[in-house]
Amino acid sequence: MAHPHVNAIENMNASSLIGLIQESKMTYVRENLSVFLHESQIKLLKQVKKHEKPHHKRIRIRQFEKAEKNKWFNTHLELYLKSYQKLAKKGLIEVDESPENGLAYDCSLTDEGVAVLDEISRLESEWEDIVGITDDDCEVLKNIALNSFEISYNHKKKRGYIF
Repeated sequence: MAHPHVNAIENMNASSLIGLIQESKMTYVRENLSVFLHESQIKLLKQVKKHEKPHHKRIRIRQFEKAEKNKWFNTHLELYLKSYQKLAKKGLIEVDESPENGLAYDCSLTDEGVAVLDEISRLESEWEDIVGITDDDCEVLKNIALNSFEISYNHKKKRGYIF
């Protein structure tokens, strides 16, 4: 018997399919991860890794200096800090609330955070095998990603890398 959602999936547009695929990947990772993390926490943990890179840290410092420190900016800053502090309570990152680099706070991965990111990467690879992503599929996805990247990159550039 065919899966009951075959007809619905056959009629989905690309955006809906991408959302369905992303949800499947995230569900697999979260179900099999050794530590409980919300989807937003997984994304934030990946951001910490990205922001540790010297190039990204320089950009963050430069943009923080330029940012208008209004009420909304400060509210946003406080919300992100609370999110980072939750990851710190799990032992995945360290939060420096008075770094010497000019930022309001800075985060770095702990050894446990690195291990969890490695586990996430492994689980994402397992998921790719389970759903049957081939090398050809990956090439198509890379092409789509390159075309898509320009949209977000231009948006960030237009906003002066302040979101």
